[in-house]
Amino acid sequence: MRMNIWWAAGLLAAASMLSVSTARAGDISCKMTFQLSGWSVFYKTARGTGTVRCSNGQSLQVKLRAKGGGLTFGKTKITDGIGKFTGVSNVRDVLGHYAEAVAHAGAEKSAAAQVLTKGNVSLALSGKGEGWNLGVAFGAFIIE
Repeated sequence: MRMNIWWAAGLLAAASMLSVSTARAGDISCKMTFQLSGWSVFYKTARGTGTVRCSNGQSLQVKLRAKGGGLTFGKTKITDGIGKFTGVSNVRDVLGHYAEAVAHAGAEKSAAAQVLTKGNVSLALSGKGEGWNLGVAFGAFIIE
């Protein structure tokens, strides 16, 4: 009987440690507000800034860059951008290069949305802005 109690206690302790370690991965939600402006003539480039805030109280000021190329022309400015991250366990997980593929068309006031990935971390971007653009481009969205 004593052996069963110690065995059960050990099993319970191991299970609780396992549940704590698996609960950490992707346990927080993070949102980013940002501004971004850029241009494209075959080559696409944009720069901006933002703030990432997470549900665990962490926050981070970030610089944003987008670069790539394709059959693309235009000039845009996003003034009211929002990004939502998934797969994050620490605010610093949002930093890095995200793969980007985008088809775009717009004139004057416009809205845009896209989903980017970087390993286990995904980023859904949406925003309102102004400008004109037309084309298809591939590249990277970089958060520093």
